Amino acid sequence: MPAMTTAERRGYQQICGDDGAMMVIACDQRGGMRTLLAKTPEAQAAISNDVLGLTKMDITAYLARHAGCVLVDPICAVPGLVDQGVLHRSTGLLIGLDASGFDLTPEGYRISNMVQGITARRVRELGGTGAKIMIYLRSDTPAANTANMATLRDVIADFAAEDLLLVVEFLTYALPGEAPEAYAANIPELIEGGSKLCLDAGSKVLKIPYPGTPQACANITAMCGDVPWAVLSAGVDHATFLGQVETSMANGASGVIAGRSLWKDCISLDRAVTKERLETVAVPRLREIQAVIARHFKG
Repeated sequence: MPAMTTAERRGYQQICGDDGAMMVIACDQRGGMRTLLAKTPEAQAAISNDVLGLTKMDITAYLARHAGCVLVDPICAVPGLVDQGVLHRSTGLLIGLDASGFDLTPEGYRISNMVQGITARRVRELGGTGAKIMIYLRSDTPAANTANMATLRDVIADFAAEDLLLVVEFLTYALPGEAPEAYAANIPELIEGGSKLCLDAGSKVLKIPYPGTPQACANITAMCGDVPWAVLSAGVDHATFLGQVETSMANGASGVIAGRSLWKDCISLDRAVTKERLETVAVPRLREIQAVIARHFKG
């Protein structure tokens, strides 16, 4: 596996906290954030990108200043986060490349879409420390991954040519007709397999779902070698995520990229409510995550 270049390593340092562990606040969601801000499809559709941008700015102002980095989409919140002075000079900025939603093949395979025009050069122009790409993978079904792996390889090559940090995320999913119990039982193997696919494509930093068991976490750490991996929150409740962080960090994870588990019940179309709940609810949650990281991360 290729090592980080000096420029990539500098970018990686900037998405980590003072202890050297990844601590990234994720708020690159668009559709998912709308569903949290309004109950009906009509009300959700009425929420503009500008309103989402203000919500992301509040999350950045109240949470990201206590973390190493914030992850946002390239549509709603940048370059405003930088140009309006919301982002503290010491806080890293990751730009999400993936578009909302996905396409489906006739077989039910998910095809990941990227935001048009967001290249490594454009990420640099937006003030980004680096970027994050998300693709869907079913490591046990090679035909499901052809298009998404081609996208991943192209993006990795683009960022390598620009010598800019790229964080690679994948999500897995149930296939049509797959029994929920069978899918759940297969998750550790799917996370391990997806991690291997991303590593084989040249990924240098991974953002992955909770692997499901301590052994699966340890297996991924061994597979990654010098490649750091962070666990994502996937919108689970805070108490559940704390346990997942504990297990992940105890078995070799290099940090956390957390979003909805921190702020999903804190955001509101009333910005005064958002700010109050971010300060009184989300910040203490962040401190609890950081305490777990501090117990386990060896640097």
